[in-house]
Amino acid sequence: MVECAGKRILVDCGLYQGSRELDQENAGSFGFDAASIDYVLLTHAHLDHCGRLPLLTRRGFRGEIITTSASRELTKLVVLDAAYLMEENARRRAHRGGHAGAGGDEKNPLYSTLDALNCLDNFGRTATYSEALDVTPGVSATFIDAGHILGSASIFLQLSEQGHSTSVLFSGDLGNAGRLLLRSPAAPPRADNVVMETTYGDRLHKPLGPSIDELFEAITENFKRGGNVIIPTFAVERAQELLYFLSDGIKKGKLAKSTQVFLDSPMAISATEIFRHHPECLEPDTAKQFQDGHDPFGLSGLHFTREAAESMALNNIAGGAIIMAGSGMCTGGRVRHHLQHNLGRNKSAIVFVGYAATGTLARRIIDGAKQVKIFGEEVPVRARIYTINGFSAHADQAELLAWQSQTGAKRTFLVHGEQDSMTKFAAHLRDTHVEMPVQNQSFEL
Repeated sequence: MVECAGKRILVDCGLYQGSRELDQENAGSFGFDAASIDYVLLTHAHLDHCGRLPLLTRRGFRGEIITTSASRELTKLVVLDAAYLMEENARRRAHRGGHAGAGGDEKNPLYSTLDALNCLDNFGRTATYSEALDVTPGVSATFIDAGHILGSASIFLQLSEQGHSTSVLFSGDLGNAGRLLLRSPAAPPRADNVVMETTYGDRLHKPLGPSIDELFEAITENFKRGGNVIIPTFAVERAQELLYFLSDGIKKGKLAKSTQVFLDSPMAISATEIFRHHPECLEPDTAKQFQDGHDPFGLSGLHFTREAAESMALNNIAGGAIIMAGSGMCTGGRVRHHLQHNLGRNKSAIVFVGYAATGTLARRIIDGAKQVKIFGEEVPVRARIYTINGFSAHADQAELLAWQSQTGAKRTFLVHGEQDSMTKFAAHLRDTHVEMPVQNQSFEL
């Protein structure tokens, strides 16, 4: 939250994801009065950045939400889907008489579909990349392409009050350069202060090419064994990127033409449609394919499963199918049903291609759990587990350091990373004063 010129401006308002303790934090106080916020500037539509906007509205926010056109469309999908899942989970817990969840109350979700719809009414002006927008007198915001997901942005604020001026640049989530779908992150402006993410501040990514080959090998090996390949998939960006790679792999003969792919995520299906509306976010070659009438996601064996009955029918497929379903961290969504039916089968494979936060079901499986609890049932882990790290939509340590050095910031605030990652990243920073703030800590700029 930035306070300037008599206004309060929030940058993002996301959900914690992971353990039950974090669920309780989601239901707790924001640390400020929601009704006192005048503006929300949204960097992008991932749940950990937009997921508590409906709760903000429910608790009294009546200001304006400003973001890019693509983020606006995607946020509608994301918050409505989150509300639906929260309502479903609350009903299931109440039926079972189970423990409290994200709402802190077993009978009530954190927020409802109505709250999500009300939140969407607060969206106002639309930001255009690289064009300064006067938020309010004394506050100018420029949204800069962050190359992370469709519509994602870093936000550069120029602030002035009582004769004093300064600038602060919020990285949002920075993308991994050289992707095939989205443009690489734009160069950042110079800023007095930087608030930046450190998700992968402690490591370098594998190159993309070998990671794609590794995916194809995992699929081919597993089909030879007669099993299914389950890919827990983030609905926005990762699903579309994987469809692009699978389509290309079939065209180049690296995967069989008969490969059957099921995108079992209504949100991912809708997000795939939204990609067609926003060539301004895409790599020129990909944008041209759409313009020329070629679908870069096109697969002869691709099936969209929107309906719950279609999703359940996938449990009858014994082998030979790639099933992509959300959520990517396995904290909710249809992927849990597919894990319930495939984790215990030694012919099946689970392929993780994204970040898994501490405390999530995905992280427990990746870390080698012998059995996990899904829908109250203990499920043994007999399937082959693959973790392929080169698909990350986040910048790695080298890219983060290069981005920060271009800003020339005198002060750098490290956020959005596990403590070890932030600490290791901080050790590499030079010529800047580093802060690692705790929640609700405040600073004079």
